[in-house]
Amino acid sequence: MASWVSDSLIEPWQLIAEQQAAQNIEGQYGATASFIGSMRDFSDRTDIKKMVLEHYPAMTSRYLEKLEDTARQRWPLLNCLIVHRVGEVHPGDAIVVIACWSAHRRAALDACDWLIEELKYKAPFWKKEFTDDGGHWVSGNTDGH
Repeated sequence: MASWVSDSLIEPWQLIAEQQAAQNIEGQYGATASFIGSMRDFSDRTDIKKMVLEHYPAMTSRYLEKLEDTARQRWPLLNCLIVHRVGEVHPGDAIVVIACWSAHRRAALDACDWLIEELKYKAPFWKKEFTDDGGHWVSGNTDGH
């Protein structure tokens, strides 16, 4: 399994390169699809200074494992990487990294797209955005499917 949360800054391209090197499948994959989500300094409010992402570790770990298992069942993936930030995040910081390796591009692209939409809409993370006026809990995400 290659899914976890991180309470420190993540380096997306480094994580993807390390995962690809460690999987020992050179010559088997023809496609790598990736998604990197970063924090913006705006949402419904302007001038967001930071965000705090909270979670219940055991619940989040089970959810990420289930998500990865489901993607592997639906598409012929050779490998999959899901890393999500928790804790204090600032504009420009990477929040989520997803990468999918497959023999063919369609499987890698479809799996990556499905994973980010499921993660964004259903994952057990709670977000609080901070502006000069204080903190505000984010009520929900839109369903991208």
